[in-house]
Amino acid sequence: MPTILLLNGPNLNLLGTREPATYGYTTLADVENESRAHAQKLGFELEAFQSNHEGALIDKIHEAGRRFKAGEITGVLFNAGAYTHTSVALHDAIAGVKPLPVIEVHISNVHAREAFRHHSYISPVAAGIVVGFGTDGYLLGIEGLARKAKASAAAAPKP
Repeated sequence: MPTILLLNGPNLNLLGTREPATYGYTTLADVENESRAHAQKLGFELEAFQSNHEGALIDKIHEAGRRFKAGEITGVLFNAGAYTHTSVALHDAIAGVKPLPVIEVHISNVHAREAFRHHSYISPVAAGIVVGFGTDGYLLGIEGLARKAKASAAAAPKP
């Protein structure tokens, strides 16, 4: 079964307790379980990884690029957290593994928050962006990846 990789960056391990007025009470484990169930309904497996360390996220993106070329992975759903607004290195990692589709997701509407959150280094290299739908944004991102995968399969040359 094709696989989607769910990556979560810094502080997302604190979901459910960190700023619940902004991020809600849903935990990261809840997000992963709901995402896994939704992906399975659409015919995909889901692997989840969270790290507070930029290098670990970069390593996962590089690995996902190799796995995509090998046909083992469909794409990546990525909430880079605060690294969205600061990490040229994550931008370069995603650019370096093209054509791997990466969907950027944010729980809150970053454009309605502090000005420093309005800029994303991830967006220019993302295949799509989901912003401001709470944790349902993860499900929307999974749907987007599933649709992209099915469209790519339909457009592939037939033997």
